[in-house]
Amino acid sequence: MKINVGISACVLGEKVRFDGGHKMNRFAVDELSRFFNFQPVCPEMGAGMGTPRPTIRLLEKQGDIRLVSTRDTSVDFTDSMLGFTEKKLPSFEQLCGFLVCAKSPTCGMERVKLYMENGHTIPGGTTGLFTRELMKKYPWLPVEEDGRLHDPVLRENFVFRVFALHDFYESTAERTTKSIIDFHSRYKLVLMAHSQALYRELGKMVGEIVNYDFDEFYVLYRQKLMDALKINASKKNNTCTLQHIQGYFKRSLTKQQKAELTELILDYRHGDLPLLGVLTLINHYLSEYPDEYLMSQVYLQPYPKELKLRYGL
Repeated sequence: MKINVGISACVLGEKVRFDGGHKMNRFAVDELSRFFNFQPVCPEMGAGMGTPRPTIRLLEKQGDIRLVSTRDTSVDFTDSMLGFTEKKLPSFEQLCGFLVCAKSPTCGMERVKLYMENGHTIPGGTTGLFTRELMKKYPWLPVEEDGRLHDPVLRENFVFRVFALHDFYESTAERTTKSIIDFHSRYKLVLMAHSQALYRELGKMVGEIVNYDFDEFYVLYRQKLMDALKINASKKNNTCTLQHIQGYFKRSLTKQQKAELTELILDYRHGDLPLLGVLTLINHYLSEYPDEYLMSQVYLQPYPKELKLRYGL
């Protein structure tokens, strides 16, 4: 079953942009669509602007951010945009991610141009109105811009977070304490690689789960889990995680095999080998010397290998 993910309609290839064109992202259309059930949304069309249409921009006016016509800033679309967004957001409750259009005054995630009344832009920019409200209502939801998918680290991180959130929903559908504990157990190495601090914090939370109201725990755990996974796994943390995995083979591998694995881990640490090179050998050893705990770890196979996301890590 495919994973439900929202997407800016123009990124999916729909001709809904101001000029009647689109901004199709080939990775999303050709690769991710095999695993994601994309649900396209165009806020401008939803707010009744139509296409083609005059260009719009974000304007800071008396301390408020307004969505206005570029040619005539007295033409204000803010209320209609926020009205559409408020009606649309509840339908995203079960989404596991959202891919938005970069630089868009409605969909951009960051560094969207924000103009002052004198025509100059404010350094750093802002977030598009639609995406701002989306992230405010669903702060745990993986959100990424189409342009940032060209970065292999950001691409892998976003896709993994989508798969992880979907896994969380599927694994905890029964809403039991055991389902949370089992899920957390499978993600221990993932958390170790992404954030040592949140790895410890979440571990302590799960250890004390009986002291929480379950519904409150569920919401808090989901948020902290996704906060942790949003942090890119560093080479240092990945190296520590790989060395931790190596310890599970200390009684199985020969002296020569241990030396080979150690050398590969150090090659990865120094940037001479991709992460996938080390994991391939670890998975080979795991097939020869099965370990129930390691075989359950999502870290070793977080998403379909066909996506080839770890090639550039």
